[in-house]
Amino acid sequence: MGRKKVLLVIAVLVAALGATLVVLYVRGIESRATAEQRPVNVLTATEQIEAGESMADAQAAGKVDLAPWPTSKVMPTAVGSVDGLEDQVALATIFPGEQIVPEKFGDVGDQDTLTIPGGRMAVSVELTDPARVAGFVNPGSEVAVFMTGEPELTRPDGSTVPLPEISKLLLSRVEVIGVGQTSTLSTTSTDEEGAETTEEVSKTILTLAVTQEEAEELFLADATGELAFALLTEDSLTRDDPGTLVDDLYAGSYPGVG
Repeated sequence: MGRKKVLLVIAVLVAALGATLVVLYVRGIESRATAEQRPVNVLTATEQIEAGESMADAQAAGKVDLAPWPTSKVMPTAVGSVDGLEDQVALATIFPGEQIVPEKFGDVGDQDTLTIPGGRMAVSVELTDPARVAGFVNPGSEVAVFMTGEPELTRPDGSTVPLPEISKLLLSRVEVIGVGQTSTLSTTSTDEEGAETTEEVSKTILTLAVTQEEAEELFLADATGELAFALLTEDSLTRDDPGTLVDDLYAGSYPGVG
């Protein structure tokens, strides 16, 4: 075989190889494009989910469902089920058509805005650490509110009559929807001999969801006495009673008392 024939054969083989590589390359592009467009089922909001709304509630209301998305459009952390998110709440508003991603959900109280149950209003009170169960009260907790004070009875002529000190259940069960920052205050007291004592007291602002009547009772009690919370469980029992007076504590202990 002459040299020209050998070169011609090589040229044909090279051309054939080049054509094959081009075909494979094109097919690879088509395969990748097809893969990128292949639908993947992703959990998607079908209705608006409000900040503070739990995933369990959103699912029960039909606000989320699986929807097909092209692979290229699926967010890296998008999920295909609510597993692990049921007890978490939306940290911000999630709009219809948004993919559900774990970053937009968190624990109750982490959201930027308060979620106030329907028909109620948010009010805040400032409590010391013991009065808020040593810090165990958190957003989502249910509490009973007690008040302790020395009320006064106002006569028609404007004079007042001091009443015995009392501790009484004020609100039997309300929800805590927010816990603010804790601040430390210095209080100074003077004893009978004139000696001053300075004490550091930590106080925290807690926000409750209450009715108008409950808010009025809460503000009045806060202005005339001291408030304290009792942390409740589903099985905790409370009852409305006349309250406890100082005399009740010592009834039977001393002659003529009780």
